Amino acid sequence: MLALTDSANVKDYIKKLRKRDPALDSYWGTNCPPVEMIAADGKKRKIKAAHTESLFRIIQAIPSPNAEPFKRWLAAVGYERLEEIENPELAAKRIRAIYEQKSYSEEWIEKRLRGIVVRDELTDEWKKRGVKEGKEFAILTAEISKATFGMTPSEYKEFKALSCSKENLRDHMTDLEIIFTMLGEASTTKIAQKRDAQGFPQNQNAAKAGGAIAGGAIAGNARRELESESGTQVSTQTNFKQLPAPKAKNPLK
Repeated sequence: MLALTDSANVKDYIKKLRKRDPALDSYWGTNCPPVEMIAADGKKRKIKAAHTESLFRIIQAIPSPNAEPFKRWLAAVGYERLEEIENPELAAKRIRAIYEQKSYSEEWIEKRLRGIVVRDELTDEWKKRGVKEGKEFAILTAEISKATFGMTPSEYKEFKALSCSKENLRDHMTDLEIIFTMLGEASTTKIAQKRDAQGFPQNQNAAKAGGAIAGGAIAGNARRELESESGTQVSTQTNFKQLPAPKAKNPLK
């Protein structure tokens, strides 16, 4: 806040800010709990902390030139998202560009993007069949993963030494891991459709079948046969925490 406001008395500045914009109270009060941090004097003190959404809302309310770059960025991002709603192809291009900037290979990006489509088809099917987003989605996803790889997503993240809860497991999968993930999820979608599964219990049975039959007998057995023939494991501890630096583009091309 000090960097954004240039105020000599940040506490007083915040009081005036909240008085001028009463809507901030819901963000500043409930969503900004005190968290113990190391203060400037080196001592531990409880300081107000905000999650990302609340922080952006607070920044929008700050009438300071220092906050303008953040406001312009938020406006640009909002505009981009509106364009993507009108034209979903733009979203796919944005995702591709992000992965390219992170130095993933073109072959990996193609599989990852196809995997996103397969996942969306599965979750759309679950929504239509009365499965609730959140916990129920997570349970069904774990059923498929367990049968395909012998690990739930949380176990898989631990296997790959991904310590941050926000790290996307699929962004750390190898090409083969992505392929088998797609196979398990695409097979589960077909089983749910074939059985006309409705509600969570029926879709859980379908997911188990998508694990035992699709994820297991198809994806799982295919994985085991490939491992036997190739002499290598599909599930590896390889992750993409340290990608190579982006290659400079040839200006002549």
